[in-house]
Amino acid sequence: MLLRPLQATDIEPLAQLMATTPLWQRYNVTESSAAQRLRNGLEQQATILVAETDGAPVGFIWYVLKGAFNRSGYVMLIGVRADTRGQGVGQALMQAAEAAVFAEVNDLFLLVSDFNQAAQAFYQRLGYRQVGAIPDYVMLGITELLFHKRKP
Repeated sequence: MLLRPLQATDIEPLAQLMATTPLWQRYNVTESSAAQRLRNGLEQQATILVAETDGAPVGFIWYVLKGAFNRSGYVMLIGVRADTRGQGVGQALMQAAEAAVFAEVNDLFLLVSDFNQAAQAFYQRLGYRQVGAIPDYVMLGITELLFHKRKP
């Protein structure tokens, strides 16, 4: 598996990944809206890493060095293609983001939907802990759980 910066050719397959993922469907993400968001990120030189296997993108992570409270790292988005989940793609993406963030700041935050039990367990295995909850933050009826990890 290769980790590399997002390229324009990644936008379509990653937008499809997002639009076909039940989590993002619940947030009304479409292939068009996902592609536009990724295009905007690429144009603004956002930090988006892509996991590539056999020449195809299988996952991505979008993080900001000081995206939480203008002081701490923040994982905006992470996604892994359904057929490659459980194969270490998400963990490799998180480790790469953590290495970059913890080289600059001491804390990393992310939000997890209250109904996304698998993601909560995944982040807990990586050493994150829930430190808060924000009801109706992104969408009415969904509570976003705030997870935090301090630099080891």
